[in-house]
Amino acid sequence: MNTDLQDQLVDQFSRRNFLGVAGLGVGAAALASLLPRQALASSEQPKGVGSPHFPPKIKRVIYLFQSGAPSQLETFDYKPKLEAMWGQNLPESVRNGQRLTGMSAGQSSFPLAASLFKFAQHGKSRAWVSELLPHHTKIVDDVSFIKSMYTEHINHDPAVTFIQTGNQIGGRPSMGSWMSYGLGSENKNMPAFVVLLSKGRSGDQPLYAKLWSNGFLPSTHQGVIFRSGPDPIFYLNNPTGIDKTSRRNMLNTLAKLSQDQYKHVLDPEINNRVQQYEMAYRMQASVPETLDIASEPDYIFDLYGPDSRTPGTFAANCLLARKLAEKDVRFIQLYHQGWDQHFNLPKDIKTMASSVDQASAALIQDLKQRGLLDDTLVIWGGEFGRTNYSQGKLTKDNYGRDHHPRCFTVWLAGGGIKKGFSLGQTDEFSYNIVKDPVHVHDLQASILHLLGIDHEQLTFKFQGRRYRLTDVAGKVVKPILA
Repeated sequence: MNTDLQDQLVDQFSRRNFLGVAGLGVGAAALASLLPRQALASSEQPKGVGSPHFPPKIKRVIYLFQSGAPSQLETFDYKPKLEAMWGQNLPESVRNGQRLTGMSAGQSSFPLAASLFKFAQHGKSRAWVSELLPHHTKIVDDVSFIKSMYTEHINHDPAVTFIQTGNQIGGRPSMGSWMSYGLGSENKNMPAFVVLLSKGRSGDQPLYAKLWSNGFLPSTHQGVIFRSGPDPIFYLNNPTGIDKTSRRNMLNTLAKLSQDQYKHVLDPEINNRVQQYEMAYRMQASVPETLDIASEPDYIFDLYGPDSRTPGTFAANCLLARKLAEKDVRFIQLYHQGWDQHFNLPKDIKTMASSVDQASAALIQDLKQRGLLDDTLVIWGGEFGRTNYSQGKLTKDNYGRDHHPRCFTVWLAGGGIKKGFSLGQTDEFSYNIVKDPVHVHDLQASILHLLGIDHEQLTFKFQGRRYRLTDVAGKVVKPILA
């Protein structure tokens, strides 16, 4: 077949699929997550899609994304120099003309603010951890810290979109969608890509569906949101008057009619849609069972903390993440909002740290005791860092911090990752990186590498160009690999 004609047909089928899904409502789109690789394949599909390029270290990823950007200065990047220079102006030689956000660009001075919270070293690795995160001290010998992350994007929306999709503008596939596309699912009864949402406090930066969108990939790879409450996925349950037998008979009849239509028009999306319906049918049994945490023993709730008994909290979602890992969900994305502290940082960050500390550590401990940490990667971090100077007025017990893309900290734990390790170093002001810089695309390349995927080979042709998660950059961060 002529290549141009082939591309036109692929585009046409994609539009048909979009209009069909849109006509069926949000529920139909949310229920689409598993299809055989051959149903999605085209002659343009790159080699290796549906299976790893080389032996993987892990089977799944749990991403604990701290939306709003937690301050590295109050969590893991201890800087005693700031204590000695409290209130002094940030030296111009350190800032070196860096562009600022509109929120602090008009400041006449940039008074340095050391963290009000004490730091201490813990574990055999002697990792520095703030007193805000006492439960993290129990897992420092299981994780690798990257203290030299950086990004080019200085505002929340482009920075979050960039770290989640590889591009600052919406419309690209999310990381979870790329993994679903590249490897598929190991559980035919569950989505390959699940999203869980929570808030530590109100009034923070919003999250948008573009962050778990499939972009230009087939719609079967978009993230499926699991909500708290009796209806975790909209329109999953049968409507009143329809029982399981009726639904089964309907699907059988629909499959026969669809096969007849397919013989006439040869549109693969016809078969894909039938398989989406079948997936929804299977999920009616698998999803409620997975989300039922009532049978968990008391010691598990004690491990994750009291919030774990409250659906929709970060702690409850961490517990669900472990259950989803047991069900072999490929990519489990937790978004936790509330980390944007431009003002009143000491008070607000206490609230945020308390909402995530115990549960984050518990997830590592729980996965470890079940043997799941060996083939699971857990990631914890936000979209950028915070400034060492106070945004607005600095007092002895109050300050705020603006956005800072030049350096921030994330940690990783699990299969293929060194334990009790720290990579990278910032200067004594935690403003510039002085050793082992790690770009966002490098982190993305490393995550794919652990799954057995060469990030340069996992591509998708769209509008005449081959796209990938890491765009035209990225290198595997080999020092953190075990």
